[in-house]
Amino acid sequence: MKCPYCGTTRDRVIDSRAAKGTRSVRRRRECLRCGKRFTTYEYIEEVPLRVVKKDRGREPFDRNKLLGGLVKACEKRPVSMQKLESIVDSIERQLQKNFDREVKAAVIGELAMKHLHNLDQVAYVLFASVYR
Repeated sequence: MKCPYCGTTRDRVIDSRAAKGTRSVRRRRECLRCGKRFTTYEYIEEVPLRVVKKDRGREPFDRNKLLGGLVKACEKRPVSMQKLESIVDSIERQLQKNFDREVKAAVIGELAMKHLHNLDQVAYVLFASVYR
């Protein structure tokens, strides 16, 4: 693992625990060179899910892209990053459970809107106005 502060690959694991159920492992690390601490997550590698766009183009599912859209919608709202990450985790679990290889982009957008509707009405409207 490369230190995000100084770039060295020498570190030690301080704490390791299951995160977000049992789908990932959260590791707290300390750089042996600069002494700063950082967190890493390890995820189970699964069959990659492909997103079918409106123009029938296909691209790999990117959880960071989904999280970015949610963050943008909640930019000036009192919504924590943890809540947004848990929404992305929930959507990703649903997609892996219900779809084998491909999912339409509209399905992902609808799931995101459903979660935002329950979380914050203003963020829901902001996301929906861009999405639709």
